[in-house]
Amino acid sequence: MATAKKKPLDLSAFPSASVTEYSTLVCLACVFEIFTKQLGFAPRTAYSEIRKYSPTIAELTAPKALPPFFDSDDKQAHCPYCNAGKRWHALLETIRIEGGKASDAARRALIKKLPQKDNQFQLIETKSDKRAIFFDWLDTLVRNLNLDEESWLLEATRAYLGRLEPKTNWIEVFEGLRAVRRSQRLSEGWEREGSRLFLAPPIYNEVLIVQYLVSRSHVHGGQTLEGRLTLFELIRRLRYSGYLDAKELSGADQSDTLDAIIEKLAGGQGKVKLYHIVDRREFLDRVKSVYARYAM
Repeated sequence: MATAKKKPLDLSAFPSASVTEYSTLVCLACVFEIFTKQLGFAPRTAYSEIRKYSPTIAELTAPKALPPFFDSDDKQAHCPYCNAGKRWHALLETIRIEGGKASDAARRALIKKLPQKDNQFQLIETKSDKRAIFFDWLDTLVRNLNLDEESWLLEATRAYLGRLEPKTNWIEVFEGLRAVRRSQRLSEGWEREGSRLFLAPPIYNEVLIVQYLVSRSHVHGGQTLEGRLTLFELIRRLRYSGYLDAKELSGADQSDTLDAIIEKLAGGQGKVKLYHIVDRREFLDRVKSVYARYAM
């Protein structure tokens, strides 16, 4: 029994920095094995219980999937635990939306449009602190960048600016862009001239910090628009540019200074409300398909 192609959710109304998308596969052969063989459930009972199963946010968003979940980009993937083929796999997609003025109206409109039948979508609300959210954003950014290509520097710049000014259409601003420079005349904001984007010094410095955090290593430092910088070199540049004084971060210890900088970039201390939308449509279809085989 084939599963129908589901229309993806329209996320175009959201600032890109407010949305994080996750996906993971679950092996239903493993799941049915647990319910029918280990727990002794009849196939019909197992089917009913599995349909009601709601994975935790940790299971859905873990950097490394744990059984019975697994990650694979192979179109003909086999379960790493039981070797079951594609027809036994169900995709679970999760959209995480950061609460805030920039996203709340779009989130309410999206949730209002979701079908209510058969619990096709699961809504889960959680809270996290701003620092954790920032590091989650960095981790996602790293996974989506190819650090072997020089173009990642522009992509990382655009991603940070999207987080800084979520209402700006940065895809349009970066169209045909070739270089990002520190502005000698702007004290705040940005401007584009031809194929170059000029950033006010404070914003440019923060772009360097993000690029450093994305690409740093203990030996060679991090790659930035200003070349590869060690932590010492980065902090020195920030100090000489006046950034540390402006942010009241002029402490002498490098590690403490970097830690304080990260807290500033994260938006300080405080909690953020997170809204998770779990797309269970393919999961429900696959469970029905697998049960049909068991019931034959």
